[in-house]
Formats: sequence, C-alpha cells, structure tokens
Amino acid sequence: MRIPFNVLKPAFDAHAAEYEEAALRVLRSGWYILGPEVEAFEEEFADYVGASRCVGVNSGLDALTLALRALDIGPGDEVIVQANAYIASVLAIAACDATPVFVEPDALHGLDASLAEAAVTARTRAVMPVHLYGQPCDMDGIMGLAKRRGLAVVEDCAQSHGAEWRGRRTGALGTVGCFSFFPTKNLGAFGDAGAVVTDDPALADRVRVLRNYGAREKYVNEVEGVNSRLDEMQAAMLRVGLVHLDGFNAERMEAAALYDRLLSGAPVATPQKRPGGTHVFHLYVIECDRRDAMREHLSSLGIGTAVHYPTPPHLSGAFARLGHGRGDFPAAERLADRVLSLPLYKGIGKDEIGAVCDAVASFRP
Repeated sequence: MRIPFNVLKPAFDAHAAEYEEAALRVLRSGWYILGPEVEAFEEEFADYVGASRCVGVNSGLDALTLALRALDIGPGDEVIVQANAYIASVLAIAACDATPVFVEPDALHGLDASLAEAAVTARTRAVMPVHLYGQPCDMDGIMGLAKRRGLAVVEDCAQSHGAEWRGRRTGALGTVGCFSFFPTKNLGAFGDAGAVVTDDPALADRVRVLRNYGAREKYVNEVEGVNSRLDEMQAAMLRVGLVHLDGFNAERMEAAALYDRLLSGAPVATPQKRPGGTHVFHLYVIECDRRDAMREHLSSLGIGTAVHYPTPPHLSGAFARLGHGRGDFPAAERLADRVLSLPLYKGIGKDEIGAVCDAVASFRP
C-alpha cells in the first residue's frame, strides 16, 4: 500500500461545490485585489480567532515581518524565539534588521518561558512563541514574562489554526498573532496567503498601511511599505475553508488519537499534549533513534514522511553571521536529528494509519 505524506485534493473534493461557487463569484465580480471578499474574510477570521482586527496579507512570513515592523522593531532590537522554529520565523526578525535571540525549546517543542526570561537584555523588544505542529506554547508563562519585562508577544500561528490555550484560540493571546494559509495548513488557501490579528486598532492600521505600499490612499505614501495584499480569490477560498475548519481539525485529532493507540509499544516517542492546550495536529510528529534509517525503512514500504525540520536556524547558512555552532542549542539540535512527521491529511483512513503504524513497529533500530 502506497501512502503519501500529504494529499491536498481531498480537502477540495469534500467541499468542491462551495469552492467552485466562491471562485465564480470572484471571477464574475470584476474586483480581484482588496475588495469585499478580503473584507469579509478579515471580519470572519477575526471573529473566529477572538480578536477585534484582522489584516489579510500575502503570506505567513509577511504577516510576521509586517507585525514586527508595525511594532517599530528594527536595528539594535532583539526578538527571542525558540531554536527549533522554522526558519521563516527567524527570517522575519532579520528582515527588520533586528537580532534573533535563540533559546532552547521546552519538552513539548514550544518556547521555554523560563529560558526566554533568562535571555532578556536591555535590547529585547519582543518574544515570538512559535506554536509548532498545531500545539500552543505555554502562554501563561510567556505572557507573564512579557508583562514583567514590558515586551510585545508576537505569536507565530502558522501551524496552529484553531488551537486553544485555556479556552482561547492562538493568535488572540499575545500582542499580535500571525498566520500562514499555505495550502498544506489546516486552513489552507490555493496559493500563498497570510493574516495578522490583534486587538490593537493602531497596530492593525499600521499593518494595513504597510501592506499597501505604505499608503491608505492611492498614491499618498506615508511610509516605506510593501506589496503584501491578500487577493480576492484566496480570501474567497479561505472563507469556505473557515466554515469547515473545526470539523477538519476534529478529523485530524481523531486520526492522531488512532496513531497514539496503534504506536503504543513501537520504538518511537509519540506527541505529548500540553495541559491547558488543544492540539490540532497540523503535523503528527514522532521522535525516534536513527531517524533517517526509519525514514528510509518507511519509504521502502511506500510510506511518505517529512522532517520538520532537519536544520535548526542557528546552524543554517542563512544565519552563519550570528556565529553559532553545533552544541550551542543541544536540545533543538537533538530534535532536528530525531523528529519525523507521519502521513496526516484530509481523508486518511484507518487502514492507511494502521499500515503506517505496522511499518513503524517493524523497524529494528
């Protein structure tokens, strides 16, 4: 049985008529950039997250970058981020000419609030918890740190659409929440898309200006902005997906629970859930010794996998200028050598999950 790591088409097929109707609505409207679909999605997504404002942008990376710029974070400033984050989180900090300050993740792959506090200096302006794999970070600890030290909290919610921390959804917990709607996300567009959510109207206004060449009014450019506008087609697609997001998340959580049961006793560590949080399983990530050999074993049996992520940002060539070397963040480096994402997608069946688990269990370290 061949089982791919991910398949996108079943998510479209499940609601094809709705997507097609939305697409035709946009095509027939004659309005394709920053129109009524974007406005409607911004209102609906803000309501879903539990924030008062949403600003649609071109991508998750742009969401992070523009949020940091709107907070006036720039040269000489530091932003604390976990060392096992995806590199996009760090690229956003660098794009503002600020300095990323890495700290080790906690036992559940999230930002360790105590280590973050120890890393605070006079130049620290913000902390960026990255809700990896669909699970929120320890937001009690992070928000407590931010309050004590007067820091902004920029939530990277690229993988946590619909996840909750003590009954509140990620994105509405910090100063600002940043989302990616890349097609593989739990709420995925049909291309690149992103959004910034916040309860701060002035912050939202600054992001709106920055995303549109630095202008509120055409040809009246107030600041040096960029072109990062969510288009009408992607907004319309996202509006359809948003209606079904909770159901989609429930399916992913059910699939993850089956993985948990069937992998009991296998030579791997299964994902652990943070007390107080809701894990929506953007990814189902195991840890194992000889990860690369495990991956080759699964591939030989027709099972696709992925590694999120094989190189921590501090060891990437992109950030060699920071001067970090192997051994600086051993917990993050150990995870990079051990994590493996198993197949999880809309429509994956019990037979497929069972076959994956049998293959994992058959591996001999």
